[in-house]
Amino acid sequence: MSRLQGKYALITGGTGGIGLETARQFLNEGATVAITGRSAHGLAAAKKELGDAVLAIHSNAADAARQDAVPTALREHWPRLDVLFVNAADMTHRPLADWDEASFDALIATNLKGPFFLIRALLPLLANPASIVLCSSVAAHIGLPQSSVYAASKAGLLSLARTLSGELKSRGIRVNALTPGPTETSAFAKLDKDAQAQEALRTQIKKMVPAGRMGTPLELAKAAVFLASDESRFMLGSELLVDGGVSTL
Repeated sequence: MSRLQGKYALITGGTGGIGLETARQFLNEGATVAITGRSAHGLAAAKKELGDAVLAIHSNAADAARQDAVPTALREHWPRLDVLFVNAADMTHRPLADWDEASFDALIATNLKGPFFLIRALLPLLANPASIVLCSSVAAHIGLPQSSVYAASKAGLLSLARTLSGELKSRGIRVNALTPGPTETSAFAKLDKDAQAQEALRTQIKKMVPAGRMGTPLELAKAAVFLASDESRFMLGSELLVDGGVSTL
């Protein structure tokens, strides 16, 4: 297929889960793809899986001051940027009493501050037209215990999709949000390393989902392809919910 033929697409947090699968689907649709990640090992593994044509850029999404390094790396290889999928995220969940200022700042830096300054840094490289897709979360719509800081950061991305669309529409840049529900990725291992606890968490989460199961990275990646492609060119500041009905039923 060729829904992204001729487009240059950057995916942050492209070394696993939704990001890695989205990179694979972008490639399948004809895009030239770059991914970012903060782990050199993770980047090497992703590049091996996706192929040598993929540009791998070492970047820490939380380091707002160094986001300029990403467009600098892209300019060495690409004439422009047509698609940006902001996917890198810190998924930390914990009770309110267990948060401190340092951990709060670290999550906000990864999920909101870093992406904001990355978009700012990429502005001169973004084409006309271009599509920016911000990966939010259904947590922004529901009152899930222990998700307070994470959910707030993802709600911030929903707001950016609207405000930046309003600001950048004259440049042909549209910004939309992709909002996943619970999705089966390796992120569960980060939430709890105990295998039994992970399975118990999955069971608990599935009970929340009207569809009766968790989503897959492929399902989210297909939605990202739609938002990146010209098929969604009439969407500005919108949100595409792919959440199994969690936020609506």
